Amino acid sequence: MRQASFKNGFFNGLTGTFSVSRTVITAAFVSTLLTFAGQAAQAQTLASLPTSSNPLVSMGSAKPLQAWTKFCDSNPTECAVDVAEPEVIELTPQIWKTIVSVNQRVNSTIQAVTDADHWGVVDVWDFAEDGRGDCEDFQLLKRRILAESGLPRRAMRMTVVIDELGEGHAVLLVRTNRGDYVLDNKTSSVLPWTRTGYVYIKRESQYQVGWVSLGGIATSPTTTANR
Repeated sequence: MRQASFKNGFFNGLTGTFSVSRTVITAAFVSTLLTFAGQAAQAQTLASLPTSSNPLVSMGSAKPLQAWTKFCDSNPTECAVDVAEPEVIELTPQIWKTIVSVNQRVNSTIQAVTDADHWGVVDVWDFAEDGRGDCEDFQLLKRRILAESGLPRRAMRMTVVIDELGEGHAVLLVRTNRGDYVLDNKTSSVLPWTRTGYVYIKRESQYQVGWVSLGGIATSPTTTANR
């Protein structure tokens, strides 16, 4: 009886040990699979975002364009700076998709025309609400749409550059945690600022109503009058 009892107890204990070990191994295997799945999902998410790049650095104050000042007089909320808003946008695949979509949609909807042909003056900033406008009108409309979509206006700055023609041109600089990206009516691709080929002159400040220098050239253009 003692021998049988010992055998039964031994094998029962051994079976229990195997059962516990199998449970531990199974749990570890499942945990490993979940970890790999999580890493794969994260890789897919990151792959849908643009490559990170260095931000564009500002260096002191700059003189605003006269047309911008007049625009702000008529549209003060468009130029106001809310320091409670984030300075940069935390870029997610959905937000990136929204930015690209708005850039493409506005570019395909608005007819490019100079202010001289449109209004009979050299430079006017507006929202292209009649379906026509030049560079800054495109970008102002994009910013308004993106702000209405929930993106912080403070992270979207109107920016003056010298373009491939050597002329003053306005783009919208979107500041993100992955770098600064440019919305432009000359292309429907949203590019890192380093890949546009432009010389960056100045942009709206993120701390007050005004502009900051981007150090491109000593003499700043007085208008952004091309299409």
